[in-house]
Amino acid sequence: MAGEPLREHFRTLGQAEISCSRGVRLASVSEFEWEPESFLAMMLAEIPGYEELQETVADAAQGRNVLELGTGTGETAVRILARNSGASWTGIDASEAMLERARERLPHADLRVQRLEDPLPEGPFDLVVSVLAVHHLDGAAKRDLFRSVAEVGDFFVLGDLVVAERSEDAVIEIDWVMDLPSTVSEQIEWLEEAGFAVEASYVRPDLAVFVARKSGGLAAT
Repeated sequence: MAGEPLREHFRTLGQAEISCSRGVRLASVSEFEWEPESFLAMMLAEIPGYEELQETVADAAQGRNVLELGTGTGETAVRILARNSGASWTGIDASEAMLERARERLPHADLRVQRLEDPLPEGPFDLVVSVLAVHHLDGAAKRDLFRSVAEVGDFFVLGDLVVAERSEDAVIEIDWVMDLPSTVSEQIEWLEEAGFAVEASYVRPDLAVFVARKSGGLAAT
């Protein structure tokens, strides 16, 4: 699956790098970079259930003023906006190259080069959404991010790579350098600590969707 053949998908950035299966981690700044032209093909090849994950998130995500964490090339935004026509969209991503492609698809969106660890754009937002971005953070950083999300929005839909309950069921390669997934139960705990009530469902054994609200009575599962 992963390995040297995927090197052609990565940008050469002129800094110290650690080559990973789905991107390049910059050792100096702990960021990642992908090649926008091949990003979707790479996701489809390396993440069984990618389309199902995107569609499940898009079906759950409803809002008129949206913040996306990890916009990439706009795959998630395009799907959600098709279901929420006219919604205002703010997106952040650490990669200018990815956002350049996203701007072509989302000409009216406010897209900003920014890391997940940075202070989030000021809200309030009635929807915060993220797909396949948060798992690049370690556990402590995920917990901090969820608290930050709770400060700018009451409704958070997260679709991401997770640690499978049984290791033998996992099919997505995890390198534990760029990919730092947590378990579903850990992320429910951190979301609840931030003030959310959470429903979590598996798309695949190592892909899950979390629907989190600060009000409305969702029961954690």
